[in-house]
Amino acid sequence: MAAITLRHIEIFHAVVTTSNLTEAAAMLHTSQPTVSRELARLEKLSGLKLFDRVRGRLQPTVQGLKLFEEVQRSWYGLDRIISAAEGLRQFRQGELSVACLPVFAQSLLPLLCQPFLQRFPDVSLNIISQESPLLEEWLSAQRYDLGLTETSQVPAGTERTELFTGNEVCVLPEGHILAQKTCLTPQDFEGHSYISLSRTDSYRQLLDDLFSGHNVKRRMVMETHSAASVCAMVRAGVGISVVNPLTALDYAGSGVVIRRFSINVPFTVSLVRPRHRPSSALVEAFSDHLRQQIGPFHQRLSAMLD
Repeated sequence: MAAITLRHIEIFHAVVTTSNLTEAAAMLHTSQPTVSRELARLEKLSGLKLFDRVRGRLQPTVQGLKLFEEVQRSWYGLDRIISAAEGLRQFRQGELSVACLPVFAQSLLPLLCQPFLQRFPDVSLNIISQESPLLEEWLSAQRYDLGLTETSQVPAGTERTELFTGNEVCVLPEGHILAQKTCLTPQDFEGHSYISLSRTDSYRQLLDDLFSGHNVKRRMVMETHSAASVCAMVRAGVGISVVNPLTALDYAGSGVVIRRFSINVPFTVSLVRPRHRPSSALVEAFSDHLRQQIGPFHQRLSAMLD
């Protein structure tokens, strides 16, 4: 047995709204004969007389108006569903948690987050900074949507995508005698005041081994917890150092000079995604945004060191 379909209801709604078959057909992007035929079919299927013709226009009957009231309720519900779907597409009231090393909260995400939030102004970002290995433990525990790390290791229960790889760079105060060189060797650091990261930092340990292997003795005047603090101390003239390129870019041109280091010390930024959290279009969009926007950092760094 034939049944009333959503198409019949769409036609009925359009005819009541316009009171004219031609206008209803235009609204529905169909022909006037089709609207007339399907309207007659709706009346037959429902057993109701829905319209009277009054001076060339269709006027709903009492039964037609009562049916239209019910259609309107459903129509408003459909509008809410459509609006909700649009809101989901635009990530309205969407929340995204990103766990990262402090260096990325300070030197990478500020520039990358701004255009994303401009594009999706209703999104709320929660940036949580934490040092390794606790950061990797949090990501393994599936506590956050995304993570940014500098490790090449893949924490359990996650997958890693490389976003950026550059080399550590030398940072000097403006006017320093070594700033005359475009590339510094380990021997150039001999006897100079040096600001180092804390002893537990993996890059501190790597650089200590590197300088020791070249029999270079630096004047270790200070150690501090972050590359940003190192650069601030360099800017104040406390000493010189070797740090990651992202933090160095933040301080370039504001009292700090960047120079190449003759030995490659890779610094990699990786995007880490917990495997066991529910899939999310917002996570996908933010991940794609990071991959697309990371390019300018390579360009800025190359231009600074050329």
